[in-house]
Amino acid sequence: MHSFGWWPTLVVLSVATFTDLRSRRIPNWLVFPYWLAGIVVQGVLFGWHGIGQSMAGAGIAIGFFGGLYLLGGMGAGDVKLCAAVGAWIGPAQIIFALIFTALAGGVVVVIWAALGGFLSDLFKGTGDLMAGWGQGKIRDPEATIENPKRRKMPYAPAIAVGTLFSFFVR
Repeated sequence: MHSFGWWPTLVVLSVATFTDLRSRRIPNWLVFPYWLAGIVVQGVLFGWHGIGQSMAGAGIAIGFFGGLYLLGGMGAGDVKLCAAVGAWIGPAQIIFALIFTALAGGVVVVIWAALGGFLSDLFKGTGDLMAGWGQGKIRDPEATIENPKRRKMPYAPAIAVGTLFSFFVR
């Protein structure tokens, strides 16, 4: 199910990475047509089963990163991009892609914080977030990306690395 999705996914992830690095946003004009095309292509190639697989891939991505969005740790554009990727590559491959994305994101954020000189702030913020969860605070307004004082890391590069890597291990 995933081999024909390589080129459209590569193009969309490249544009998303560029726009996220430049403006810290992933545009809907890029994500929604790609998402819809994934569902349509799956339907044309595999019928109702393909549509179901496409929806399952998108649903898994939303479930995986949607929680981080609800907690304030990730932007909606990142979630929508992952869901659109899931619509193209299906549920089996999106699981690999999300795991690799999380690993790539962890490495990138530590490097980003170290190069930016705020590694201790990163660990303190992570500790505060975990402590807040332990105290029953589901969403601490101070720790969310909506807080203008918080640094915002573009996550599309990690999504791109994780997703593209998933094409080679599956």
